[in-house]
Amino acid sequence: MTPQAIKLALLESYAQGGGINHLDGANLPSQDRVTELARDLMHLLFPGFFESTGLTQAQAPAWLDKVLGKIESRLVTEIEKCLRFAKDPDAKEHAARLAIQFLGTLPEVRRLVQTDVAAAYEGDPAARSTDEIILAYPCVLAISLQRLAHMLYALQVPLLPRMLTEYGHERTGIDIHPGAHIGSHFFIDHGTGVVIGETATIGKHVKIYQGVTLGAKSFETDGKNNPVKGVKRHPDIEDHVTIYAHATILGGDTRIGAHSVVGANVWVRDSIPAHSVAYYKETSLVVRPRKPHEILVDGADWTI
Repeated sequence: MTPQAIKLALLESYAQGGGINHLDGANLPSQDRVTELARDLMHLLFPGFFESTGLTQAQAPAWLDKVLGKIESRLVTEIEKCLRFAKDPDAKEHAARLAIQFLGTLPEVRRLVQTDVAAAYEGDPAARSTDEIILAYPCVLAISLQRLAHMLYALQVPLLPRMLTEYGHERTGIDIHPGAHIGSHFFIDHGTGVVIGETATIGKHVKIYQGVTLGAKSFETDGKNNPVKGVKRHPDIEDHVTIYAHATILGGDTRIGAHSVVGANVWVRDSIPAHSVAYYKETSLVVRPRKPHEILVDGADWTI
């Protein structure tokens, strides 16, 4: 085909191929701008860690003025695009208000991510310092961006929360929906392949390993066989639970009780009581009371 023929064929495809065109629609948020926003927000959460030059306490006020001003301007612009996409008639006014509300949550997000860093340091004997964790552990980026995105999600900002978490997903292989509720002291060790669904809740002091899925059993459908939105689909994980590598826990009515351990490669579709351990023995799932100081390694039973 000639270049002109290719152009005409593509134009015909645009005219006929609805659903993957966004021509003549509202201006959508920019992926490049959202990526820049994610990076700048990480600078605000962890000042001095990601700068090209050192940052002192004395320099912090002027630095904050500069970074906050840049973030607020970009945030208002991108939120306004999201609201116009959602057909908000007062998108500009609402965007400015929502941006300020979101920025006001940053001290609380910093408090939470500080507990996550502490949990990583306490939970990984290979960690030599909290500085190493902030600079090099993928869970810090993925969890921090999810906590930020969750604040936007709670403010009912469309599109942008998911775009923020997808930047973290792209960088780390950890996929956490912005709707998930996550308590303090959350640690994801190694991380690659972790999936946490929108309606999952995670308590305090929870530790999970690579490949863990907190997913849905199946989707409810309406009379036209379309998935029903907004229903509870993902499990609840209570406080002080450890979930080992490649475990899959499914269902909105599934609850893993506090102080329980879920072994590696386990498939769970029913609730587990508090202070339990779940692992496979031959081909059957075993759930029994947890012994003191018990850990599971690749489904094997170990006590120390």
